Amino acid sequence: MSSRKTALIVDDEPDIRELLEITLGRMKLDTRSARNVKEAREMLAREHFDLCLTDMRLPDGTGLDLVQHIQKQHPQTPVAMITAYGSLDTAIAALKAGAFDYVTKPVELPRLRELVNSALSLPAPGAPAAAAVEAGQQLIGESAPMKVLRKQIVKLARSQAPVYISGESGSGKERVARLMHAQGPRAERPFVPVNCGAIPSELMESEFFGHKKGSFTGASEDKLGLFQAASGGTLFLDEVADLPLSMQVKLLRAIQEKAVRPVGGQQEIAVDVRILSATHKDLAAEVSANHFRQDLYYRLNVIELKVPPLRERREDVPMLAEHILNRLGQDLDLPLVSLSKEAQDKLQNYRFPGNVRELENLLERAFTLCEDDIIEARDLHFADAPGAISEGMENLGQVDNLEDYLEDIERRAIMQALEETRWNRTAAAQRLGLTFRSMRYRLKKLGID
Repeated sequence: MSSRKTALIVDDEPDIRELLEITLGRMKLDTRSARNVKEAREMLAREHFDLCLTDMRLPDGTGLDLVQHIQKQHPQTPVAMITAYGSLDTAIAALKAGAFDYVTKPVELPRLRELVNSALSLPAPGAPAAAAVEAGQQLIGESAPMKVLRKQIVKLARSQAPVYISGESGSGKERVARLMHAQGPRAERPFVPVNCGAIPSELMESEFFGHKKGSFTGASEDKLGLFQAASGGTLFLDEVADLPLSMQVKLLRAIQEKAVRPVGGQQEIAVDVRILSATHKDLAAEVSANHFRQDLYYRLNVIELKVPPLRERREDVPMLAEHILNRLGQDLDLPLVSLSKEAQDKLQNYRFPGNVRELENLLERAFTLCEDDIIEARDLHFADAPGAISEGMENLGQVDNLEDYLEDIERRAIMQALEETRWNRTAAAQRLGLTFRSMRYRLKKLGID
C-alpha cells in the first residue's frame, strides 16, 4: 500500500484535471479525480484524502457545497477552492465556509505548489501545539469564554483566511494571533507583528514594502519590507484602524495581488503571507465614518474573532494572577509571592477597564510593595482607577451632600459603561442591569448627552 499523500481533484474540465494531476504527481502525490459533487462525496466516503482541490462551478452543484460537506464529514481534510480570475467574492465565501485557501484561474503553478505544501504541513486536528506552549503563548483561564476562544483558534489556525481579531485594549489580541500562527502550517516561518499606529506616515510605504538604494534621501542600501520579512509566515497588523487612507489603498493592492513593489523598485515581488489584523476600535464604525476603506475592511474581516474582556471571565482572575506572579518571581529571581484572600476578592470585584495588561501592571507594582511574600488588599493601589467605582465609598467622612455624592457615583458608572460599550446606550443599559427606558431617564436627569 502506498505511503504517499493523496489528493482529490474535483473539476469537470478534463484539461484542468490533467494539469493538476501532472503538477501534483511531480510533487510525489497520488491523485484521484472526480467530475462533480456526487462523485467527490462517494470517493471521500471510501478513502482518506490529505487534500482536496475543487472547482467552484460543477455540473451538479458548487464547490461551496463540497467545502461545507467536507467541513462536516471530513474535517481533517483541508480543501482549497479554484475560482475564476477576479471573483474575489467567491473566494471569500469559500474561506468563510471553511476552505483552507483558494487559487484563481488560470492556475499559476508556483502558487499552487505553495498552497499544496502549506496544506500538507497542517498539524493533525487536536494535536498539541508544542511550538505555542514552548513560546509561552498558551491562554490562561478555564472560563466558558476562554474554552470557546481556544476552540476557535484551533479551527482558524488550519485556514489561510484573513482573520480580524477584535477586542478591548489589553485583552490579549496579539497573544491570540501568535497562537493562531503557532498552531498552523506556517509555525516554522516568521511571525511579524507591526503596530500600524507607531509608524510615521512618511515611512509607512518603505516599512511595509521595502525600498531600493537611493530611492529617497537616506536610503543608503536596499531594505526588505515587513511583507518580505514575513514571507511564508504571518503578518500581524495591530491597530490597523490607525493606517492613513493613502496607505490603506496600497495595502489592499498588496493583499489582493499577493505582491509588493519596493519604493524605487521597477518590478513587483511575489509574497506569501497570511494576514491577521486587530484593533481596539470599532472597525465597522470607522468604515461608516469614512476613516477606513470598506473594500479593505471586507478583505481583512473575512472572519472575525472576538477576544473577551477580563470582566466577562472574572473566574479566571485567580489563575491569571498566580501565573503572572510566578513569572515575575522567575524573571526577577525572587521568592514566589501569593495573594491573601482579601486581595483575591478585591481583584475579582474589580472591572479591569485595561484588561489583562492592567492586571499585569497592578500585580507588578504590588509585587514590589508587599511584605512577607504575601500581597494584601492594601498593596493593590487601584482606588483612583476607573474600574473601582465603589472604592470612593471608603471616604464617607468627606460627604456633605448625599444627593450630589450619589449622583456623582451614578454618573461615573454610566459614563464608564458607555465608554466600555463604545457609546451604545442599549448595551450600556444591559451592562448596568437597567431597562432602556430607565437608562434614557437617567441620561436626561444627569445631563449626559
